[in-house]
Amino acid sequence: MILRSMLFVPADSERKLEKGRGSNADALILDLEDSVAAPNRPRARELLREFATTAAARPSLWVRINPVGSADCADDLDAVIAAKPAGIVVPKPDSPDVLRALDRELSARERAHGLTEGAIHVIPVATETPAAVLSLFEYRKPPPRLEALTWGAEDLSAALGAATNRDDNGEFAFTCKVVRSLCLIAAKAAGVDAIETLHADFRDSAGLEQAARTAQREGFTGMLAIHPDQVDIINAAFTPSPEDVEHATRVVEAFAGGAGVASLDGKMLDQPHLKQAQHILRVHEMLERS
Repeated sequence: MILRSMLFVPADSERKLEKGRGSNADALILDLEDSVAAPNRPRARELLREFATTAAARPSLWVRINPVGSADCADDLDAVIAAKPAGIVVPKPDSPDVLRALDRELSARERAHGLTEGAIHVIPVATETPAAVLSLFEYRKPPPRLEALTWGAEDLSAALGAATNRDDNGEFAFTCKVVRSLCLIAAKAAGVDAIETLHADFRDSAGLEQAARTAQREGFTGMLAIHPDQVDIINAAFTPSPEDVEHATRVVEAFAGGAGVASLDGKMLDQPHLKQAQHILRVHEMLERS
């Protein structure tokens, strides 16, 4: 599954749902949580089901539900089953145990509706509470359905009582940088992708491009978006360039025959170089097929 760009769309807005459908996002996250006022959630669930059933050629559909155990969660899950999305984005889980409880809820609903058990994947926003940050190491034993991990700064900053999540230079504050790195490491320990958090200023194209390219260099495989104008910039950052593909091909060829080390253009290469080249080629091949 390619998830370079995941675009949040409020599920109670028909206009924004249609704009999302017309974007180049790899995935739409139809939001039932923070961007939808509580009185509007019943209507949002109806629109979600309608959108899912009427979409023809569509991006991968995901749904951000309300926190597991909240008053809205059960109704959200019923809407999810009816919409049959690719997966669920789970906000504010304190630990992977929340995802295990969610797995049981989803499995029961899938069985009741004659659906393939385990077909709906999950991506937790795995850092939105202090307890969640402390539990990141537990993803070494990944819960069922786990597709990727992503992180968020806004809710965590509020939980910590921080006045802001940015420093004087506009960069993420030290605590957020630590949490971001831990989320990336936890994802890799779990054997899943890491999705970079959103760039809140959707008018700041230059800042978004820098953030996306930095994330790609560090090992993230995609990024959240909050506006359709962000999607193409994100996709470009996480798409291997022709030069990247050519170089990766040459690296793999240099290791032909099972050599443990190789040389290319006068530089020594070892297994980490081979793994990175293979990753670039896998992404390129998946994009070519999509």
